[in-house]
Amino acid sequence: MESVTLDALDRRLIHALQLDGRLPFSRIAAAVGVPERTVARRYHRLRSRLALRVVGLVDGRRTGMLDWIVRVRCAPEAVETLAVLLARRDDTSWIAPLVGGTELTCMIRTPPPGDDGRRPFFEQLARTAGVREVGAACVLRPVAGVGGWAGRMGALGEAEQRLLLPDRPAPADQTDPSAPTDPTAPAHPTAPADPADPTEAVPVLSPADSALLRALSQDGRADLGRLASASGCSESTVRRRIGQLRDSGVLAFEVEIDPALFGYPIEALLWLDVPPAGLRAVAEALAGHQQVAFAALTTGPSSVFVMVECRSVSGLHAYVTDELAALRGITRIESAVTQRRTKRAGPLPATLAEKRAGAPSGRAAAQ
Repeated sequence: MESVTLDALDRRLIHALQLDGRLPFSRIAAAVGVPERTVARRYHRLRSRLALRVVGLVDGRRTGMLDWIVRVRCAPEAVETLAVLLARRDDTSWIAPLVGGTELTCMIRTPPPGDDGRRPFFEQLARTAGVREVGAACVLRPVAGVGGWAGRMGALGEAEQRLLLPDRPAPADQTDPSAPTDPTAPAHPTAPADPADPTEAVPVLSPADSALLRALSQDGRADLGRLASASGCSESTVRRRIGQLRDSGVLAFEVEIDPALFGYPIEALLWLDVPPAGLRAVAEALAGHQQVAFAALTTGPSSVFVMVECRSVSGLHAYVTDELAALRGITRIESAVTQRRTKRAGPLPATLAEKRAGAPSGRAAAQ
């Protein structure tokens, strides 16, 4: 990636895209008071230098899939090869070798456990050359960072945000349950809800939907013509279906950008032990912490996983000893600093995939 420095306009553009990744440049330009061509030029400059991407993400909970936070301990010589092999998969994200050289973490999405005749992914991963131990915690519910890391969302004033925010209803499980329902709201086809969780129905995705979502995962700002070609639908159908998928909570857009460009070069992963009685209070507190890029309640030895961005190691120390220490209910904290990100939220851009294709060869992980 070429060297990039963000100025005030870049930060306002990034904030606007985090509000809505498909906002027209004309609308952003009107809100920030610069010509449309200037906004478009800034976006394309950052994207061409691999500093910025908008990607479409699918909420696995709403499509019957499971997300897992995976920790892999392996031989030092296997870390880089394994990171590259995992990055090539469509079902992985947020891959990070940790400082120390013998462990990496990632998120992976799988179908629910079942006997489908195939060897489970985690079993395949454990059999990969160089892998010594695999630990997987299922994400029960994200509690912070789903709408974007707060550290990159301070560039626009309230008046500018009001001009940009789309008039879109919140997904069903983010609305006030006491509010009356709108009988005119469009219906979306759904499969029967999981009886263990009657509040969540699973949308039925057609092959065209799946093709559309794959295209958006590569480029969340792809134009309607490209998306129509990828999905085999008309442009008007694509426009309507994107709106339906967003309104139902299946589809959201994420801005991929290195926090170091905002002055936060230290990224740490935290595993918190919290008894059940303290989970609600801890989750609510984490949602308001500036440093938290993502947090979720999980299965496993630690019940809360947190990803934080800090300006320095001393800033990380202050966060742990001041803000986290002030929260009642946390009985233990394990922490690790990431070395770098091999992959973020979306599939690797073709340019990066080509570069990494020349990485040291090894036995393929979980083919």
